[in-house]
Amino acid sequence: MTTSSPAPVMGIRDEVAALKRERIITAAVELFYERGYENTTLDAVAERLGVTKPFIYAHFSAKTELLAEICTRGVASAVRAMEAALAMEGASPAEKLAALGRRFVTAVLQSQKLIAIFTREEKNLLPGDFQRVSRMRRDFDHKLSGLLEEGVAQGEFRIADPRLAALAIGGMVGWAYVWYRPAGRLSVEELADEMAALVLAMAQAQPARRTAAKVSRAPASRAPRTAATRGARR
Repeated sequence: MTTSSPAPVMGIRDEVAALKRERIITAAVELFYERGYENTTLDAVAERLGVTKPFIYAHFSAKTELLAEICTRGVASAVRAMEAALAMEGASPAEKLAALGRRFVTAVLQSQKLIAIFTREEKNLLPGDFQRVSRMRRDFDHKLSGLLEEGVAQGEFRIADPRLAALAIGGMVGWAYVWYRPAGRLSVEELADEMAALVLAMAQAQPARRTAAKVSRAPASRAPRTAATRGARR
């Protein structure tokens, strides 16, 4: 009988270093979002934190490294949503797609500033970082396309081009960071339910829509309102 090794415990020094990195990243996110990457200096990040620039350099070698970390986190939130949906044991493709719609838009809104920075500033990533993040995006699109193909094969979806549908779904959900406003008329949970219904409608998944309705917290009568999603949370 073998026993697994205990998980390594983070020492106080490591915890402090991780906390400092998070503070730097948080300040950089706010400044990149407010001013843009090119108009933000490391001096500005240090000033926002009330520290000196050497404090920043102790944790990040350059501003480009900060940008890479922020962009990676934004894309990773979508990847985690995909992985969680695909990992649903015993779920049909339609159920997984509905779950993805909810999880994906929730991740986008919870990472709203990260996604905005990534979309605006990916052109400023170093080539290696750009390629790495692009691979993450392609992997997401590939897995979504695969889920749609599985649904077509099982007769749950009616899609002529799963690859195109995957890009359309990704674009629709991913763009929520632009128009969503926390003080608007839909909560994140309500929007997640409506987005799940929209995603299923794009896949023409009638059986899945009935399944989703059982767990949806939003009244079915509100579905037509989502046709004008640009007004949500404005």
